[in-house]
Amino acid sequence: MASIQERRDKTGKLISYSIRVHRGRGADGKQLKPWTATFDVSPTWTEKSARKKAEAFAATFEKECREGVTTDSRLKFEEYCEYVLSMKEQRGAKHTTIVRYKELTQRIYPAIGHIKLKDLRADHLNSLYTALAKPGVCKGTPRASAKIDLAALLKAQHMTRAGIAKQAGVPVNTVSAAVKGQEVSPDAARAIAEALGIDFSKAFAGKDEARSLSPKTVLEHHRLISTVLDQAEKEGQVPFNVAAKATLPKITKKEVNYFQPDQIAAIRDALKQEPLKWETLTHLFLLTGARRGEILGLKWRAVDFDANRIHICNNVQYTPDRGIYEDTPKTAASNRFISLPAETMQLLRRYRAWQRAERLRLGEYYENRDFVFAQDNGQPLHPDSVTDWMKKFSKRHGLPHINPHAFRHTMASMLYFSGVDSVSISKRLGHAQVSTTANIYAHIVEEADKRNADILASVFLKKA
Repeated sequence: MASIQERRDKTGKLISYSIRVHRGRGADGKQLKPWTATFDVSPTWTEKSARKKAEAFAATFEKECREGVTTDSRLKFEEYCEYVLSMKEQRGAKHTTIVRYKELTQRIYPAIGHIKLKDLRADHLNSLYTALAKPGVCKGTPRASAKIDLAALLKAQHMTRAGIAKQAGVPVNTVSAAVKGQEVSPDAARAIAEALGIDFSKAFAGKDEARSLSPKTVLEHHRLISTVLDQAEKEGQVPFNVAAKATLPKITKKEVNYFQPDQIAAIRDALKQEPLKWETLTHLFLLTGARRGEILGLKWRAVDFDANRIHICNNVQYTPDRGIYEDTPKTAASNRFISLPAETMQLLRRYRAWQRAERLRLGEYYENRDFVFAQDNGQPLHPDSVTDWMKKFSKRHGLPHINPHAFRHTMASMLYFSGVDSVSISKRLGHAQVSTTANIYAHIVEEADKRNADILASVFLKKA
């Protein structure tokens, strides 16, 4: 039975009743948090009348609680959002998705986390989205660059870059970048300055550029809020999802970035000058259209040399809390076989022979985990190391900006221009729905269709 407790003001006047419905104990044996409600007393009621009305309200409230059709009027957005995220994680949501959601909550909670679910309004969300779009919301990653000639200083002190790297406890590449005047992390800069015996502020200039969030990122915040409120509506915590009434930022759809045939030829020529490992990896990005983590997760047992295909069934990811780890592909449709030309399979054979020779040379230092592309010790590559290598590769050879996803777009675009249907392209890309492929490459489809019209005109309407 519900418990009823009077609430009086300082003068002793009855103002309300606190209603509590006990929920018993959970599976872990701990007492569950009770359902609560407040029944306000009208100044015109007598205390006897107010008590009867409160008891009637309490009986109805308890019935609704038992039937699961009531709400906790005190439940705040932050508390409920944490519950939803915990539930999603338990139900198998990708770890990277949960990590991203928690990043978004760092801006959401200060604005609306304290507001009760029942009190949340569209104008609260509109104010949040407006604030997120203002300059200064997104602080850039702090960086530091040398403002003195580090190369001359090293020479004067008769020190090598490798020696400074060892003394400072940072990679040699980081020291080399600092010497060249490139930006490095403030921590690395401080370590280098200390190893050189100079003051950090005199040797390095810090940089911390504040930016505004893009409309796409603001929309990510909205989607999380909407997801949480959708669950609240299903559970009867709110009568409707108020996020549906919010005004969203206008997003200008960007055309996908893909390379032209002459650019691809230039990239392939430049790859001939690079180590076989990176040539093979970049070649696979272009020919498979696979995602970055999918290529890094590829293992030799998933390479079928007889059928000229690879099996995308593994994914390498990175998060600060877990580090580098293996995971299943993004969706069920992402688990797929991709056929490859004979030239690609021959390149893979040549690379496999080189890798085997490296393993023998490195001996026990190399832990064989069957990865096609691995670090020097056999561990999976950090996903960002691939992006970083491609960025430097494009600068070295004067090529357009290169990133793994651009090759994915390039492959899809070339297939569309070659007349391949959306279903086949979607399957190769590993999209869960064909509509996803069609939406991403809408302008490519339109351009390809124009070319088809020209081809038909040349065939059927040309003069004899």
